[in-house]
Amino acid sequence: MKSICAIEGVTAAGIKEGKYGLALIRASGETAGVFTRNLMKAPPIRLMEERIRKGWMDAVIVNSGCANAYTGSRGYQDAITMAGFAADVLELPEESVGVASTGVIGRFLDLDRIRDQCTRIAPFLERSERAEEMAARAIMTTDLSEKHSLVEGDGFLVGGITKGSGMIAPNMATMLAFIYTDADLPLKEIRESLKLATERTFNRVVVDGDTSTNDCALLTSTGRAGRVDRSEFQEALERCCRQLAVQIASDGEGASKLLEVRVKGAPSEDQAARVARTIAESPLVKTAIYGEDPNWGRVIAAAGRAGVEFDPDSVSLCLGNGRIMLELVRRGEIVVDLPAAKAVMAGKTVIFELDLDNGDGSATGWGCDLTEKYVEINGRYTT
Repeated sequence: MKSICAIEGVTAAGIKEGKYGLALIRASGETAGVFTRNLMKAPPIRLMEERIRKGWMDAVIVNSGCANAYTGSRGYQDAITMAGFAADVLELPEESVGVASTGVIGRFLDLDRIRDQCTRIAPFLERSERAEEMAARAIMTTDLSEKHSLVEGDGFLVGGITKGSGMIAPNMATMLAFIYTDADLPLKEIRESLKLATERTFNRVVVDGDTSTNDCALLTSTGRAGRVDRSEFQEALERCCRQLAVQIASDGEGASKLLEVRVKGAPSEDQAARVARTIAESPLVKTAIYGEDPNWGRVIAAAGRAGVEFDPDSVSLCLGNGRIMLELVRRGEIVVDLPAAKAVMAGKTVIFELDLDNGDGSATGWGCDLTEKYVEINGRYTT
């Protein structure tokens, strides 16, 4: 198994019918969540912000194809009803069932379809690779691939699935993520660990600069592996989330290249992350990557507008592809070999490493190039 069903106590099922999918994941345990910071939170998010306060979930039901966003009081009641479908078929307390939706904004849920799908897939809940694959496929929208991650710690596992392809920006990486572990930790530590991991991974992914109405990441601990070291768990959780975040960036709508931005020498980690995000979300940087144009000045210019103090005449910048790193600027001196730089950009991964020479803070962010395909996908998203 390659993600959530490797965790003892987790079963899953899913179905995808055209653009409409439904996933059920059953796992009882202490649960933490992080949610979109968009002011226009979808009703499923508002409901989950209430339910997550108890810190316990027994299952989650997730639909794709309709975001149930900007749907008012009816949408809120529909989210409750949708969770109730899962509670009924799984014979669980309704308040212990989580709910999430993704898809088109401003449309109401097809509750008859969701009830029917829920009834049909519930008997197939199981702990298998096929089950986790079906669940991951069911929550996809414009995604081209399923997204799985499984990390082994010292006597425990952390696994997750996610969806995310467009409307990706910091303030959650506009996505749905469902993460499970058999590590047993106090609820307070689970919440703190998820928040920190989110800041260092999902909140550092940029595809297009938009922030969705439906972002959420849930972390549930089944506790089957017993107590573990907090720092080891934090490291494993961040590795799991980082792998999922990179998969989101790689599968950005219309993307042909993965962008990785490494920033060091900043006054703090947060400021390094701010610079990395600014570079990763720059349309000029993204289009240059698509065209394999070593216009490295766009990277420096983006860093300069990030709101972080540094001396432009002291920075160093390198370009790489995962195998080699090529110097472009060395402490303010231009040393770029343009033909060589263009050749480095020909692969599927483009890495910029920027040293601001103004502190010990470092951070990495991820994004992708901007292609004509992105316009095609989003120009006809609802039609």
